[in-house]
Amino acid sequence: MPPAVGGGLAGSELRPRRGRCGLQAARAVGRDVATDAAAQSPKRPARGSRRFEAAGRWAVLALVTLLSFATRFHRLDEPPHVCWDETHFGKMGSYYINRTFFFDVHPPLGKMLIGLAGYLSGYDGTFLFQRPGDKYEHHSYMGMRGFCAFLGSWLIPFAYLTVLDLSKSLPAALLTAALLTFDTGCLTLSQYILLDPILMFFIMAAMLSMVKYNSCADRPFSAPWWFWLSLTGISLAGALGVKFVGLFIVLQVGLNTISDLWHLFGDLSLSLVTVGKHLTARILCLIVLPLVLYTATFAVHFMVLSKSGPGDGFFSSAFQARLSGNNLHNASIPEHLAYGSVITVKNLRMAIGYLHSHRHLYPEGTGARQQQVTTYLHKDYNNLWIVKKHNTNSDPLDPSYPVEFVRHGDIIRLEHKETSRNLHSHYHEAPLTRKHYQVTGYGINGTGDSNDFWRIEVVNRKFGNRIKVLRSRIRFIHLITGCVLGSSGKVLPKWGWEQLEVTCTPYLKETLNSIWNVEDHINPKLPDISLNVLQPSFPEILLESHMVMIRGNNGLKPKDNEFTSKPWHWPINYQGLRFSGINDTDFRVYLLGNPVVWWLNLLSIVLYLLSGSIIAIAMQRGAQLPAEVEGLSQVLLRGGGQVLLGWMLHYFPFFFMGRILYFHHYFPAMLFSSMLTGILWDTLLRLCAWGLASFSLARGIHVLGILSLLLGTAYSFYLFHPLAYGMVGPLSQDPQSPMAGLRWMESWDF
Repeated sequence: MPPAVGGGLAGSELRPRRGRCGLQAARAVGRDVATDAAAQSPKRPARGSRRFEAAGRWAVLALVTLLSFATRFHRLDEPPHVCWDETHFGKMGSYYINRTFFFDVHPPLGKMLIGLAGYLSGYDGTFLFQRPGDKYEHHSYMGMRGFCAFLGSWLIPFAYLTVLDLSKSLPAALLTAALLTFDTGCLTLSQYILLDPILMFFIMAAMLSMVKYNSCADRPFSAPWWFWLSLTGISLAGALGVKFVGLFIVLQVGLNTISDLWHLFGDLSLSLVTVGKHLTARILCLIVLPLVLYTATFAVHFMVLSKSGPGDGFFSSAFQARLSGNNLHNASIPEHLAYGSVITVKNLRMAIGYLHSHRHLYPEGTGARQQQVTTYLHKDYNNLWIVKKHNTNSDPLDPSYPVEFVRHGDIIRLEHKETSRNLHSHYHEAPLTRKHYQVTGYGINGTGDSNDFWRIEVVNRKFGNRIKVLRSRIRFIHLITGCVLGSSGKVLPKWGWEQLEVTCTPYLKETLNSIWNVEDHINPKLPDISLNVLQPSFPEILLESHMVMIRGNNGLKPKDNEFTSKPWHWPINYQGLRFSGINDTDFRVYLLGNPVVWWLNLLSIVLYLLSGSIIAIAMQRGAQLPAEVEGLSQVLLRGGGQVLLGWMLHYFPFFFMGRILYFHHYFPAMLFSSMLTGILWDTLLRLCAWGLASFSLARGIHVLGILSLLLGTAYSFYLFHPLAYGMVGPLSQDPQSPMAGLRWMESWDF
């Protein structure tokens, strides 16, 4: 551990440390400075002293880890009911246990691990997770909460070790560990069945592994070097396999790798063969290995979820044919479409769904007040349509009539089976999309008008060709207006049951929004064929699932009166999230960061930008800094720069996202800002102590400053810990409340 002040700083901070950062820092200081620093260094400690110091470091790490686990597992069983997003991710864990297929906008690894934890801990997958507040009763939920708390507990040791390696300062690492241990927000997120602790575990594991393999740069291709490089790749696969925002840590590792290779390429002492080996090793460990593991998680996901479930409708008909229990699995249906057939029509754009209608009408002021036509993602009787000729009402299923197939270019009517109204369009504007025409259900018992006539066309086929179920890509051209039936993908308001808008577009360009296929097909007069030949390959399934997830993410828009937050709210801890309870009789948990920690982090980012800019300008202008100052400056610029980059990459992209955002999205960035705080304050206090070295109290400035920050953080946790561990009784406005006087911002709602 480097001494607090004085000449010892040079010996501890400027000795040529192993690793790229350390070597570059020593190289930047210069040969003369390094010589002076070596001259000031204390004598090499005895072997017994080194052993004692190593034992002390292990003891501190054990204490940090123990405190982390103790805070995360304390009162883990409370409240014994569903809290916030446990209703989603607990339910998805149940789906894995029951092998029921579902759709989610995130990759599957996190939910698979939750399901595995539940299965191994005796949970049988029967709890419904319907809504927050539902009592768990006799169901075993502690295994899933315990698993998330276990991974969340490792965030603090990982951050501690990362800062220790970047700064070579035990006080900086301890301060970082304290900030995260005593943060009520990180604590809350780690205690529930959520993806966040799993995601942050892999992000911090990737960061630590990257820093560790950087520190092995002077021992390339050694066993530790390969271990940390491979572990970095494994952690990247884990982060990306939990949520797509894992791409941010992938980007950080990628930038670090590019910089690393660039420096190696510029090292003329290395042959091009050696540089090629370095490049190959990084391709294998940081690209190939993560991709293989990431793909393997999807292979397991598809293998486990083999039964039909609520996610079927998000995927193509061919995809659904592989799910047991789905009406397309091992099914036999007529191959060619004929008049009189009862069908469902599915849009080929991912996550649009089936052509659908119901008895509800469009409201006043929204085009013609006729029956609504929408698209719906789930199987439903209101998705059924009957194919009829445009110019007759005779029953094509009458045994006396011969079978007549529908062909490319035919003019048809689609009659809604449940309501007997025809698919209809006219020149009224669509409810949401301007310059598109409204699509409705019109007529009585199949009798309407000429606006019910549609020409059916098969994409890239000739007139007269038959239409094949599932395989033919078809369009419906409105005969009167010439527009094309399609779905805009826009979500209708509550009057439309938040289903998706169907329009008739006058723009005839072929897009997936306006291309459909026939999925279900019922016609007793036709022979059936097996659908097994249509099942897609694994690469096709993998590609389709990613298209659906991306589409689903883009479609996450805030609903009416739904609580959301904005990225600028997050660093200032502007507003939290209710995890449990509202009234004074409820057990209340409120997700809010410890304000002392968060505001200190925000101040640290500002101070770092100011101090870092001043130091960087001074060094660039060739200012001759004392050895101690230059060594500390290198730590601040290089170590602090790494974690500042992590904060920026995990925060600023949210400003450009169109999807709905929540407060908890900031927590990966908060991990990096806490590490920056530890490095910054330790360095600034050491610089202050060095600057005041002539005063008798100078040696105590660093120690006193670090102790003050540690004690202040711990005391603030004492004040705000009910937010995480639960509150019962009066709200904060009441003087008798445990949180009385602590509502420092009006936007806090506890």
